[in-house]
Amino acid sequence: MDFNSNGGGNELHNNQFYQSEESKPLLGEMSLTMPEGNNNTKLGAGPCKRTLLHCSSGMRYKLLQEGDIQVCVVKHPRTFLSKILTSKFLRRWEPHHLTLTDSSLASATPTGYMESALSYSTIEDLQLLAWDHAPKYCVQLSFPGGTVLLQAANSYLRDQWFHSLQWKKKIYKYRKVLNNPSRWEVVLKEIRALVDMALTSPLQDESIHQAPLHIISTLLAENTNLSAQDHENIILAIAPLLENNHPSPDLCEFFCKHCRERPRSMVVIEVFTPVVQRILKHNMDFGKCPRLRLFTQEYILALNELNAGMEVVKKFVHSMHGPTGQCPHPRVLPNLVAVCLAAIYSCYEDFINSRDNSPSLKEIRNGCQQQSDRKPPMPLRLLRPDPPPPPGGAPLLPLAAEPPAPSPSPPPLLLSSSSSSSSSSTISSDTTIPTSSPPPPPPLSPPPPSIVNSSEILVELERTNNTANARRKASTPAGGDSEPNLIDCLLVSPQLNALSIQLPAQAERVLGCFALILKMLSDYDDWRPALASLLQPIPYPKEALAHAKFTKELKYVIQRFAEDPRQEVHSCLLSVRSGKDGWFQLYSPGGVACDDDGELFASMVHILMGSCYKTKKFLLSLAENKLGPCMLLALRGNQTMVEILCLMLEYNIMENKDTQLQIISTLESTQVGLLMYEQLCDRQRELKELQRKGGPTRLTLPSKSTDADLARLLSSGSFGNLENLSLAFTNVTSACAEQLIKLPSLKQLNLWSTQFGDAGLRLLSEHLACLQVLNLCETPVTDAGLLALSSMKSLCSLNMNSTKLTADTYQDLKAKLPNLKEVDVRYTEAW
Repeated sequence: MDFNSNGGGNELHNNQFYQSEESKPLLGEMSLTMPEGNNNTKLGAGPCKRTLLHCSSGMRYKLLQEGDIQVCVVKHPRTFLSKILTSKFLRRWEPHHLTLTDSSLASATPTGYMESALSYSTIEDLQLLAWDHAPKYCVQLSFPGGTVLLQAANSYLRDQWFHSLQWKKKIYKYRKVLNNPSRWEVVLKEIRALVDMALTSPLQDESIHQAPLHIISTLLAENTNLSAQDHENIILAIAPLLENNHPSPDLCEFFCKHCRERPRSMVVIEVFTPVVQRILKHNMDFGKCPRLRLFTQEYILALNELNAGMEVVKKFVHSMHGPTGQCPHPRVLPNLVAVCLAAIYSCYEDFINSRDNSPSLKEIRNGCQQQSDRKPPMPLRLLRPDPPPPPGGAPLLPLAAEPPAPSPSPPPLLLSSSSSSSSSSTISSDTTIPTSSPPPPPPLSPPPPSIVNSSEILVELERTNNTANARRKASTPAGGDSEPNLIDCLLVSPQLNALSIQLPAQAERVLGCFALILKMLSDYDDWRPALASLLQPIPYPKEALAHAKFTKELKYVIQRFAEDPRQEVHSCLLSVRSGKDGWFQLYSPGGVACDDDGELFASMVHILMGSCYKTKKFLLSLAENKLGPCMLLALRGNQTMVEILCLMLEYNIMENKDTQLQIISTLESTQVGLLMYEQLCDRQRELKELQRKGGPTRLTLPSKSTDADLARLLSSGSFGNLENLSLAFTNVTSACAEQLIKLPSLKQLNLWSTQFGDAGLRLLSEHLACLQVLNLCETPVTDAGLLALSSMKSLCSLNMNSTKLTADTYQDLKAKLPNLKEVDVRYTEAW
């Protein structure tokens, strides 16, 4: 069928109810007119103040893309016979499944009336039929030479087809007009009219606002030589569409360019601020649209360029959190952290991209250079100074200080030693004494320090200790070519390496801006748990961790984590899983970020010891990896480290007698250490007396007894034979666990109807490995404490009646306790 044939008039055009589309101008009326006589008014400033226009009708429709409908084509009659054939009594209706494409109306079955698609450009008029005896629920499309009638099933579908066709036809026209711009004044008016059409359309669909944004994005992508004023005019014109829609990727690029070129423009504050706020509040995944993240990043940097600088950024972050103590938008923090991480990564991106040209981490670790294997654009130079002559005499070991003089009346030592003051020593960083051990083989010549220059980033690394280098190489499995550990590949200790990174000035500003945002995020109590969880895996490149300025800026955030009493916060200082390093290792003495002689390390140890129920395991880890720093800080009077060393002696963490004597000498070197060591010896004597064989095998405390009563009773004699202890219906709490763990023969413990909680269970699980029967009926224990019982492999009877046990925890306990035979879980979730 030829839709382009010419002909005469059509009686269907009479008595029209809806106004013809062609009688309306393509450029709609602007909601805000420019004031006359004001020549200083900027073109495009008006639309920014426009309010959203809405269709007068309250009905809303979804944009149709396809659907089933009846089709009838009436050609304009030329002869008397054709008039008879096109009369309403002889019209033929065809069912079609029509698709509304971007340029035409086509049928899924191109036969009959719809044998060829009907282009939107050929449609002269689009209206609803509304007169007496007219076909019901019809939409009329006039084209040269005839009319197409579309009949829907009801009035709502008819209106939906009408508004959808009207939208497709207008968008097609605007796309053609804006694809061939002539004058930018006309183009700006067309853009405003397009925006008004989208705002007033009764169609309710995401594509209604996205289609105009896509058209404008294409226009901007094809015209890159616009002036700054044209940029602002276009941004102001499309501002109403951005209030409820994310900008497209091309628009994000356009906005980023404007932020970089004109950061002090008022458009940044007035237009971009609500757009960025909406992105941060509602974006679910920057991975699907990374340009949204880039636009947010450039917007924050533009705020930083204002006169107030970081004060404006602080106000923006505060506005995102809100005035209350709890942020109402859960997506704001993850999105802000994602923007900060990406911005910090970009500061080191040039160096990261040149890793193929720079020494690999394994080469840096082994102190070797293979310049012949590298690409020529990367300038490398090797410095080979003359190696210092090896010191003569016996090798020297670092110690903390000279051994302290013996105390005039030292407390009795429970560790077997003849003279702790004469045979013990402590660790130091500047005092050396000769040892009597066999001399090691002569040291190898030190490897040359390497300087790698990569796109204004200077990395200088010096190796001065070959013994540690050889020891790490010997500990590497044969044939292992894998990259070294994240932090170990950077530094082994501050004495072994000197690493510095220099960034260009712009990168320094970016780093300072987003590092300050991370500090601000850590100041909000409600954001701190989620922030600690997001930063726990150390999501930064190795180059950032090797940059002293970055780790110094981030130290404030780690300090805030270490000061927070909530376990979900400070537990994130530890690594995510075994075998990985965490912030605790990074900021401990010997770590790449430690610059304060261990003050932050002591704070982290203090808070972790207070909440860590696996105390012995934690102490063992400290003894294996950080014993030297602990002893050095204790020697300087740090009370936390003095307590740590006393606990190591009390729990018999150190099996080596020489190491025990070193710890004792360190404690005796300070007044606070000597006092705590004397108290430890007194407790050890009482413990020996308590655990001395003898006393009853069964003991029951009277009801209403307290923790103090239990402690007083156990201090009155020997209870080395006590196997059965009943504290049922007493007032004891988790604090009594400190006394219970001193009973070496305890096998049966009854805590029925007490206030014994999770903290006490964790302590029992670590020390009473021989416990066989445990009654926790009607106690306030929860899954957090009950899960710790999985380490008590000797348990054969466990009563958890009327506790907060869950089904998952019960299944986990059954799987991990092979000797468990009697279990009572009545009146619990697992029952």
